Amino acid sequence: MKYKILLIQPENKEINRVRRKQLNNFVQITMPYLAAFIDETLFDITLVDEYNQSVPFDRTFDLVAITVNTPNARHCYDMAERFRSKGAKIVMGGPHVTLLPEEAAKHGDFLVVGEGERTWPVFLKDFVSGNAKKRYEDNEAPPLDGLPVPRWDLLHHRSSLMKGAVFATRGCPYHCRYCNLKQIYHNSFRTRPIDEVIREIKAVPSGYFVFWDDNFFADREYALAVMKAMKPLRKRWAAQATLRDCDDDELLGAAHEAGCIYLFVGLESFSRASLADAGKPINRVGDYRAIIQKVHRYRILIQAGIVFGFDSDTKEVFADTLSACEALGIDGATVSILTPLPKTPIYEDLKRENRLKHSDWQFYNGKTYVAFEPKHMSAQELYEGYLWFRKHFYSLRSFIRRMRISRTRTGHNFLINLGYRLAIKKPRRGYWESISCRAWKSYAKDARTLEKRV
Repeated sequence: MKYKILLIQPENKEINRVRRKQLNNFVQITMPYLAAFIDETLFDITLVDEYNQSVPFDRTFDLVAITVNTPNARHCYDMAERFRSKGAKIVMGGPHVTLLPEEAAKHGDFLVVGEGERTWPVFLKDFVSGNAKKRYEDNEAPPLDGLPVPRWDLLHHRSSLMKGAVFATRGCPYHCRYCNLKQIYHNSFRTRPIDEVIREIKAVPSGYFVFWDDNFFADREYALAVMKAMKPLRKRWAAQATLRDCDDDELLGAAHEAGCIYLFVGLESFSRASLADAGKPINRVGDYRAIIQKVHRYRILIQAGIVFGFDSDTKEVFADTLSACEALGIDGATVSILTPLPKTPIYEDLKRENRLKHSDWQFYNGKTYVAFEPKHMSAQELYEGYLWFRKHFYSLRSFIRRMRISRTRTGHNFLINLGYRLAIKKPRRGYWESISCRAWKSYAKDARTLEKRV
């Protein structure tokens, strides 16, 4: 008899009210990836992407696996308790479990701490034999060769356009003070065999995908080799990179030829003092304009990561940042409130200074709450300023101003901005669900039509 296993990719309800309306909301890769390690002669697999599926609490499972991020930790613990009350065993992993395993152990029967390439298969084998341990932990960074292709076929109620997520590298060589990647990934940066990355890209069920890497350009020669191998696939894609690594004509040319549509770049701030607070000396404000113009010359959009709430930020930061984005032709922005994630230097500083406002992790989502006391404004002023920036950045007026500077992929740019604009508004029930898929499918057929008209 097979064991019944449920894999849950949990949502954060507060964030999802916005995320689910965005046009470029690609699926998380974790659970389709872990599902690929499971022997289906031993397990019946159910995978739930809570972003658009309900968790089947009315069904019975032998084992429930939950990946836990800090903002949804309490929600994950609540789900675990509900399934435990029905006799299921709970295994938890993910960033939050890796950072705070003692806390997670109160809510799960088994923990997978750290990266799971080696420990997850061992746990499954032990579970079947009845010898599973409480905690599985890999004290070294595992190699990334010979990995299986994610089980996209187990995802339901997702457009194929949003199922494309691939990773080629893991980790980041930099040391930003708000980031906990170093603790999660053993302070390492690794790459996967290129042929395996290409195999995985070919398996993506659409012509669009996103690299889930934290810094795709971090290993320059590797990135060039991957993009050269990708070129014949004729797929369109996005990735994350640092602005400094984008100051490279050869990299940008290879990205353009391989089908890159946009790059997510963590600008974080236009203030030198705030960048110092962030521990990000690789960002030089004086270089922003020239590098952004260079990226645009290769017809690649810039999706800027912007964070408000650093200790040097004053109430003027919101209007100043909007003006800077418009002057530089920033195509899109992913805006966040500074979030002191556990084990980061910023978290430890704020804790020592008694400036953390909440101990409940649901307040640490960077979108709907301020989890700490800012230095030069109130928490309410920070939150209202964040909302003000988001509203005005995605206004039609700002879009036109930015597009006059950017003039890059106007069709795609318009749709992404439209998605964010609608996401921060309140469309009538059912309206967005009806147009979002149509908009992407229409663009997928021929984006150039709109690009020529704008």
